[in-house]
Amino acid sequence: MSRIAAISRFGQQIWLDNLSRQLIESGELARWIADDAVAGVTSNPAIFYNAIRNDPAYQAAAAELRQGAPDPEQRFETLVLPDVRKACELFLPIHEQSAGSAGFVSFEVSPSLADDAAGTLAAARRLWAEIDRPNAMIKIPATTAGLSAIADAIADGINVNVTLIFSPRQLAGVQAAYRSGIERRFAAGLPVDRIASVASVFISRLDALLDPRLPAERQGRSAIAMARQAYADWQALPALPGGARQQMLLWASTSTKNPAYRDVVYVEQLIGASTVNTVPDATLLAFRDHGEAAATLSADAPGRQDQLAALAALGIDLDAVGDELQAAGLKQFDEAFAKLLDLVR
Repeated sequence: MSRIAAISRFGQQIWLDNLSRQLIESGELARWIADDAVAGVTSNPAIFYNAIRNDPAYQAAAAELRQGAPDPEQRFETLVLPDVRKACELFLPIHEQSAGSAGFVSFEVSPSLADDAAGTLAAARRLWAEIDRPNAMIKIPATTAGLSAIADAIADGINVNVTLIFSPRQLAGVQAAYRSGIERRFAAGLPVDRIASVASVFISRLDALLDPRLPAERQGRSAIAMARQAYADWQALPALPGGARQQMLLWASTSTKNPAYRDVVYVEQLIGASTVNTVPDATLLAFRDHGEAAATLSADAPGRQDQLAALAALGIDLDAVGDELQAAGLKQFDEAFAKLLDLVR
């Protein structure tokens, strides 16, 4: 068993934070599944920008599409949605064997819709129908408008990956939106037991922002403390009606931004049952080489509480910091999407 596959013994799913035609057609994605028990895939505008820019197969197809579809966003979706479907098919056996709790492939609505609830919901419905796979997940950001769209999408029976969560307040809003959608769907007499959702909590960016404000002994500990507290709170969530699953916590942005830190720290320190960690290729390769799998997410409760108390004592408001990070993340995704559309324009 590989070091990556060993993580599954502790009940955590590892997803690959990457998707491209080359990844599928080369057999590399199938090897990640077979050799390392990778159980899903996430994507975002930056990932597809790099894929389209560097993959000759995409470039040739994009040139052909310029003769037809006039809208760059339509061209982009025509270009990549077949690969999203192929990835879904690769993961479908995992999805079926897990009774619908694993094997998901995430695709994001346009970042330009982040403050448009109706537009986000319309895009989620359209993408869900166009991908047309039971193990697809539509990514929606945890903005105020996004929360409204998330509740509506869940009520519609759409699997949702809620992205760009950076703080306890944002996470609580996401969990409330998910519960609202489930309860509305259940009240309408519709099945809720196969709906899946993840709440993607971004990890390394929090430490990158806070570390310069902290004494040396407090650096590199804030994101892990926040995530562990989120998991403790998640374990206390009340049951949902109709046999609905709880929305799983997903750790995102788990590559290490600070080269002084262990390169797999945000994988090793966040392993726990009924969670997901989506990891870029380079970090997965590092973990395959020297990562250590152990149940760490519930470890050292006093240390977690001490770090969070120290942040509060220093006047650091994690909710305010989270709003700052989310705004920066939205800007980053919006810029990546604009560059992406320029590639296919």
